[in-house]
Amino acid sequence: MPYVPVEWLREHVDLPAGTTAARLAADLVKVGLEEERIVPPAVTGPLVVGRVLTCQARKQTNGKVIAYCRVDVGSAHNDAPGTGAEPSDLPSRGIVCGARNFGVGDSVVVSLPGAVLPGDFRISARKTYGHVSDGMICSQSELGIGEGPDAESGIIVLDRWLAANGRDGEKPPAPGTDAIALLGLGEEVLEINVTPDRGYCFSMRGVAREYSHSTGARFTDPADAADENLYPHGLAPVGDGGFDVVVPRDPSPVRGRPGCDRYVARVVRGLDPAAPTPPWMRNRLTAAGMRPISLAVDVTNYVMLDLGQPLHAFDLDKLHEPIVVRRARENETLTFLDDVTRALDAEDLVISDSPDAEGSRALVLAGIFGGADTEVDERTTDILIEAAHFDSVSVARSARRHKLPTESSKRNERGVDTALAPVAAQRAVDLLIEYGGGVADPSATDIDRTVAPPTLIIRADSAQRLTGVAYGTGRVTELLETIGCAVEPAGTDGEGHELLAVTPPTWRPDLVGAAHAAEEVARLDGYDNIPAAVPLAPAGTGLTPRQRARRDAVRALAGAGLTQVLSYPFVGDVHDALGLPADDPRRRAVRLANPLTRDAPYLRTSVLDSLVEVARRNVSRGLDDVAVYEVGSVTHPAGTLPAPVPGVQSRPSEEEIAAVEAGIPAQPTHVGAILAGEREHTGVLGAGRPWTWADAVEVVRTIARTLGVSIEVAAPADPMAPWHPGRTAEVRLPGERRGGTILPGPVVGYAGELHPRVVRAFDLPERACAAEVDLEPLLEAARAAGALQVRAISTFPMGKEDIALVVDEAVTAAQVEEVIRRAAGDLAEEVRLFDVFRGPQLGEGRKSLAFSLRLRAPDRTLTAQELEDVRRRVVECAAKSLGAELRA
Repeated sequence: MPYVPVEWLREHVDLPAGTTAARLAADLVKVGLEEERIVPPAVTGPLVVGRVLTCQARKQTNGKVIAYCRVDVGSAHNDAPGTGAEPSDLPSRGIVCGARNFGVGDSVVVSLPGAVLPGDFRISARKTYGHVSDGMICSQSELGIGEGPDAESGIIVLDRWLAANGRDGEKPPAPGTDAIALLGLGEEVLEINVTPDRGYCFSMRGVAREYSHSTGARFTDPADAADENLYPHGLAPVGDGGFDVVVPRDPSPVRGRPGCDRYVARVVRGLDPAAPTPPWMRNRLTAAGMRPISLAVDVTNYVMLDLGQPLHAFDLDKLHEPIVVRRARENETLTFLDDVTRALDAEDLVISDSPDAEGSRALVLAGIFGGADTEVDERTTDILIEAAHFDSVSVARSARRHKLPTESSKRNERGVDTALAPVAAQRAVDLLIEYGGGVADPSATDIDRTVAPPTLIIRADSAQRLTGVAYGTGRVTELLETIGCAVEPAGTDGEGHELLAVTPPTWRPDLVGAAHAAEEVARLDGYDNIPAAVPLAPAGTGLTPRQRARRDAVRALAGAGLTQVLSYPFVGDVHDALGLPADDPRRRAVRLANPLTRDAPYLRTSVLDSLVEVARRNVSRGLDDVAVYEVGSVTHPAGTLPAPVPGVQSRPSEEEIAAVEAGIPAQPTHVGAILAGEREHTGVLGAGRPWTWADAVEVVRTIARTLGVSIEVAAPADPMAPWHPGRTAEVRLPGERRGGTILPGPVVGYAGELHPRVVRAFDLPERACAAEVDLEPLLEAARAAGALQVRAISTFPMGKEDIALVVDEAVTAAQVEEVIRRAAGDLAEEVRLFDVFRGPQLGEGRKSLAFSLRLRAPDRTLTAQELEDVRRRVVECAAKSLGAELRA
């Protein structure tokens, strides 16, 4: 994010004296520019001016010539005569130095013990080369202030440093003077967070404008070409003498927008390749987080940071006319400034020249990164400056495709002022001429196909409708004109509401609708002026019966000792590991258009699809005993038709909304559970026991019992993955009698032991179990049953009957229990299976099911005859419905 040096910002807007980075952050946050951090000064602690009093140089045993100097660092820091680590007759400090570009009488910069230099280099007194060095005489590189006349040869000699920095004739300050202020090292720098819609704030110009909006301070636009103080020669005229540039029709516009709609080229000849970047510019670039390189490159970077227009400099002698702006060709490559050759995509926009044919050689990935073929180097004397306006989406896609988030791409992908290119190019040309001694060609090339921002027709009270603040038409007009909009009355709409015609400025491509204008009004008027009102919640009925039932089921499973988990509903190729057959409908999953990860692009069709991964992860991390469950949605796309995507220009019609809803796949709520390891651990009270298939079935029974729904459990007719084929229970709702036939109820789930192959695939403990049940039909059955009717508890004695019935092997205990309850009627308080017997005396394919009946009447004690009548009815009904016989 952009750095904002306070002194640089002061050049464009009136900042109060003594403004700190913290104060600046507080002012900018009022208009939505949040503080990212405040970068502290590069140097802290005592850094002072010193004068060399004596200098004794000696050659050391390692061949180096080291000098021991006595340096006057001011009365506040000097050791008094005869005191200090190495007493001297002079009030001074002793410092060891290896540089040789200074002498006695020179004024230097001294960092004293306690100072911290860039790189967290802490200065302290230490003994070296036989002396105690009580500080350090500093060079420019050690202070992090770039290159200069003394950077390579040694330490800073202030007489020469002041002259080199435009302060010729100024005498060095007295010893002991604070050198941090003298060298400009004490400035804090504010880093701000800029939202994607406000790319203009990636420049000092944009930040200064926003500061003016926040505080009312006077703003001077550095891009005002009519300001003779900033642009004494104005803008160069566009004529035939400019460099030849071709911008053909874009054959592959992204979202219908051409890749380049403005291209400005300026030529500067006769530059001194050895001309240094002025120190003030180097310091500003460094403060803004950029490394000074050379005059030509530094000028383009400086103008970009100052105005917000990315520029590119070409070595003119390496160019072949004409320059052509085009899309990349098939199999085209480009070697960039980082010496990496990258394959280009047909959607990439490139700047090319014409050494063989028109546009035959790609030079630059437009708006992002330059190429090596036309790089400006230490021999360059003639330069072409490019300032262009590129499509933001095209730049953003290419930058992400090639992983090149450059300073240029950050600005181009957010949108650059369409009117800024010729001004920025002129600014760069003026700086090159001033500091590089060059001469500009009299004519400029400017291919301008930009379109003026469209006028928005908005309601004058649009901001009030969104914020609740009655701004009034006058205030809305004033605030919109403050940010550069042209505002005119536009009559009224059909309902009599006042309308305004708002034309955004060229530097605000983000203002494209009434909501954007309303946001600007609220932002500039002050978010603090928007009243905070707590909305009144209307009285409700609480949770619906369905919601209460679902929560009851969740709590019941937690009370049974299971742990609830939440897993991502996104899965990959888990169906193969679960052993699902190729024609299993659960393999038909919805594929996401933008999955979070490439290996999980589908929506789960079963809760177990994702729950097995949760169990595997827990087991792999040492939790061998797992009992987890999840209540969540699954997606079943069968029967779903693709829905049309409505436009955004207006609210969708009821028919469009209905079509979108019809295109949403079914997403029923399922409950899944996985049980693995031991349920009860071996201890002093006895042996433990593992989780078994019966526990998995009990999970389903717990849910049904909590909801007050009856279920039937039986072995499935066919194997059901991922369960063991012989240890699986199929769960159904009770069947319905139609005439003399009982129709089986719908299947709502399965429970049992997982298949051994599935257990091994997910590294689960042996004989791990699982259950999954569709909660929707259970909730519907609970709703259909209505509210539970509580009956008075009978105080009369209970009657007991035990009945053993012989039935075919295919008849389930649940079927027999249902017949018994129907025959016993309201007298049946409890029906419980207590024995199953198979033997040769019963016959092949027959079994005996023994049930214990607990019978009670609400208003009387049952007689022996009544108990016998119940027994008789049970036997008769079982014989008629199931072919059962009373076991002798």
